[in-house]
Amino acid sequence: MSAQIRGTLLLDEPMAKHCSWRCGGKAKRYFVPADVADLQTLLKQLPADEDILWVGLGSNLLVRDAGFDGTVIATQGVFNQLELSGEKNTVKVGAGVAGAKLARFCARNQLSGGEFFAGIPGLVGGALAMNAGAFGGETWRHVVSVETLDRAGELHQRTPDEYDIGYRYAQLKNSQQAEWFVSATMQFEKQVDKNSGAVIDIKQLLAKRAATQPIGAASCGSVFRNPENEYAARLIESCGLKGKRLGGAVVSEKHANFILNDDHASANDIEQLIELVQRLVLEKCGIELRTEVRIVGEKLS
Repeated sequence: MSAQIRGTLLLDEPMAKHCSWRCGGKAKRYFVPADVADLQTLLKQLPADEDILWVGLGSNLLVRDAGFDGTVIATQGVFNQLELSGEKNTVKVGAGVAGAKLARFCARNQLSGGEFFAGIPGLVGGALAMNAGAFGGETWRHVVSVETLDRAGELHQRTPDEYDIGYRYAQLKNSQQAEWFVSATMQFEKQVDKNSGAVIDIKQLLAKRAATQPIGAASCGSVFRNPENEYAARLIESCGLKGKRLGGAVVSEKHANFILNDDHASANDIEQLIELVQRLVLEKCGIELRTEVRIVGEKLS
């Protein structure tokens, strides 16, 4: 690197340490920036054809066993701004803030509507990238504006009308280059009674999540998107796939839309089980399941 960077740059970093599935190969470079300016310095020095992967909690990611031949940007604990923005009922939140932390912040400030973020097992940047949702809430319903960074290191201010937004996706319109989320300004509703509402709702939602999902197990969260007017978990269960195992990977007995690393699973074990579930659901139900999880890198030859 010709210009000085202040963050931590690791070479050949095992991605199993940074993904909630606890498996996967090595990244050629793994960078934890000191701040936005530091990340801009790095981006301006990377080769134009360098593959770049932004990672938060690694909860929606499968890195194949041969690893990722590019640069991983780690956002957890870096883009951590979280404050009332000064506008009516709005919050400025960094892409590196956990969804649960945003939910609790809103509740403490008597803002309702953000409780569902407590059910998203990732950071705000990932929630923006895939329009994440839980318990009936969706991320982009609350977005007023976002700040993004392109691969040349330039910052941009964007509004929702510059994006195509739908179920589990948010895509910048008419853009030939990648941009990643640095922060967002979000708007919520003001609670009338500060002694009830959001705080209670968060506790109830977390209790519901713990009762219905394999919390604490090595998983990526929901593997598949729900088809229109259907639930992926119901389809998978109807095919008798709860408990189905390939190597160390197994379909959760508690929630069929979760695949667990139950016994030192490789990324290939998990990917093969994903493909098996898709194939059997298509054969038996006539419905093609699409993944929520992002799969990157190369398979071992």
